[in-house]
Amino acid sequence: MPDYLSRSPVDDAEEDLDENISVCSKSTQTDMESLTASSTIIAAVQTRSKTNQQTSTNNSETVTTALPDLNKFFSARQSNIDSRVILREDHIIPFTLDQLREAQHQDDQVKQIILNIKNHKKYMFKNDLLMRQTSPPVPYVPKGHFRSSILKIFHDTPANGAHFGRDRTVDKIKKRYFWPSMIKDIENHVQSCLRCAQFNPRRRKPPGLLKPIKPPEGVWQLLAMDFHGPITPVSTRGNKYIISLTDVLSKFVITRAVRDCTSQTAVRFLKEDVITKYGTPRCILTDNGTHFTAQMMDQLFKEIGATHLFSTPYHPQCNGQIERFNSTMDAKIAALSNDRKTDWDDQLPFVTFNYNTTVHSTTKTIPFELMYGRSPVLPFDHQDPSVSLSQDPEHLIKLKTYLSSLTNQAKNNIIENQSKYKQRYDLNRSNPSYKIGDLVL
Repeated sequence: MPDYLSRSPVDDAEEDLDENISVCSKSTQTDMESLTASSTIIAAVQTRSKTNQQTSTNNSETVTTALPDLNKFFSARQSNIDSRVILREDHIIPFTLDQLREAQHQDDQVKQIILNIKNHKKYMFKNDLLMRQTSPPVPYVPKGHFRSSILKIFHDTPANGAHFGRDRTVDKIKKRYFWPSMIKDIENHVQSCLRCAQFNPRRRKPPGLLKPIKPPEGVWQLLAMDFHGPITPVSTRGNKYIISLTDVLSKFVITRAVRDCTSQTAVRFLKEDVITKYGTPRCILTDNGTHFTAQMMDQLFKEIGATHLFSTPYHPQCNGQIERFNSTMDAKIAALSNDRKTDWDDQLPFVTFNYNTTVHSTTKTIPFELMYGRSPVLPFDHQDPSVSLSQDPEHLIKLKTYLSSLTNQAKNNIIENQSKYKQRYDLNRSNPSYKIGDLVL
């Protein structure tokens, strides 16, 4: 997954991106206005004895607008701060106010604010601690592990965060702490949370714009094949799958009810129902199922001289032509079948025939006409009883012209339909660019 915090570190922002954030509601857990030096505990951790707390109380200073004693503030407190705030993957050790003071004493940015406290109207100095003037005032968190610790406490832990989203996490933290770029850091932390990415429902469209497949130049150049099923109930003949093949340009479909979805069945279908009846196609597109990647399939494609193309793994939309036909076919077969739905394989040829002999919504042409160069004759059509054996000498030229016109019309309609669909698909969808080595979800 993207390491947002490594690309946008918590400590890299010098600008105060949250200057205009107002805090009006009061914390239900901690009233920072009543904060005194005796309150040396943050996140329910106590590291000083009661005696030291009382001593600290006696020496505490009240809030003042005058310049504080900087010599005292910048006195040498050289203990290792990082060693006192321990962050582990599954164990978060919070920090005390004394540790926060010590971190402030060693932070250059805090020192600059203290030196010019009169010019920083949004800050105050209370109990030897730099505070942000909100309602109530909240302590300023310097750079270091403290910020990461706060993010983990109020997002990752069950009692304080429970992996809620950005807005809820911001609301909790801003009532208790402040640092520049706090909102951005919270957003990065939530976005990089692995558990949130695994379990939160996606309410946004996944990234990536649509890349339509360019329609082929003619029929029988690119075909899509797939298995559909298992279908319940099993037919009286024992069939529970449908294997289908669609010409991408004409939308002409060939189907067969079968008992299994093995590579042997796929090879037999191509030999008996496709190649020996319609000829060898140039390319056939399938998914990456084992029934299509078996050695038997590779051998067949080598024998017939066709190209075997594969769709993107785990992305059935690449073979969307078959997916759309399957959804149409299911409803029509169910409508024609008996009450027990056990004769659906008897109705499959009729559904396929009617699909091929009606105008397709995308091409605006009849698949049968594009495939054969003539209009289909239906069983109840009235035909001229007289038969003429004479042949138009220009029949071949007219047929080629007619097929060329139908082909161009189908291609243009496919492109127009793809363009409209792409506009709807790409709406409100991001298009990130990745480099080799980037980590993504």
